[in-house]
Amino acid sequence: MGRTGSFNLEEGRGAVAGAWALHRPGGRDVGIMAVAVIGISLSAPLTTMLTAPMLALAFWRNLGGATALLPVLLLRERSVLLGLRSGDLASSVVAGLFLAAHFAAWLPSLSMTTVAASTALVTTTPVWTALAARASGVRLPATTWWGLVLAVLGVALIAGVDVTVSLRALAGDALALLGAICAGGYVLAGARARQRLSTSAYAVVCYSVCAATIAVAAAVVGNPLVGFSARDWLLIAAITVCAQLLGHTLFNLLLSSVGPTMVSLVILLEVPGALLFALVLLQQVPPLLALPGLVLVVVGVALVVRASRPAGLAEPGT
Repeated sequence: MGRTGSFNLEEGRGAVAGAWALHRPGGRDVGIMAVAVIGISLSAPLTTMLTAPMLALAFWRNLGGATALLPVLLLRERSVLLGLRSGDLASSVVAGLFLAAHFAAWLPSLSMTTVAASTALVTTTPVWTALAARASGVRLPATTWWGLVLAVLGVALIAGVDVTVSLRALAGDALALLGAICAGGYVLAGARARQRLSTSAYAVVCYSVCAATIAVAAAVVGNPLVGFSARDWLLIAAITVCAQLLGHTLFNLLLSSVGPTMVSLVILLEVPGALLFALVLLQQVPPLLALPGLVLVVVGVALVVRASRPAGLAEPGT
């Protein structure tokens, strides 16, 4: 009995390590990443134009994403539904809860600490996914760690982090860091779910759970989910299409081929991308350190891609 239990434990740990391994993206993956980065890069500039509560935005973009993907699941992947077991959905539910926790932690931090500090802290997500992957048995080269550090430092430079010392600011910093950890849990659980589920099946469950959880949170804090202007509804629809469908959903598609650490790292390209769109759409001039920060982000991502192994050649843990 003890030996069987040990075998099952090692088998389960191996399955997790396989799901969280770092793989080099192929040509198709790079193309999908490019579209996804453009999609999420439009999110911040469009969000700054929104007057509706942020929890309402998080609710509608997740509900809208689930609704848009449901016909794909029902019409094109009905066989997936017929073969589903309750255990197959567990990781998707966990991912949805982590995503809701990410929004619930990070959004309040923006009003408690500086936006720069909040942005820099919430973008530490790839570091947490890499640490979790390493703990699961995935061996990451030293170059990967250097790439992660450079990319996160680049984002910090772009954000222009300024330190504000007060209990409220420290609490906001802690919430932003918690938001980063929860975002890491979201992509890690998503990678686990994508081992068994198609992108649409995983996304419908994940987004629905996230929307339901946020609806409860909005009711608790008294944030309305309806009653907005036509302009706000158009912005919410645009953010749903760009950030949720072209952004999150395409990144979820990549989880099973390149791994969660690569996905969370590439998402950092949203920061310089958002600066460019803000310059075009809002005439906002980038900060002085944006250019060297952009260089560090790109170099960091390139280092991790170069250090990663082709799919199917993930190095076993020690």
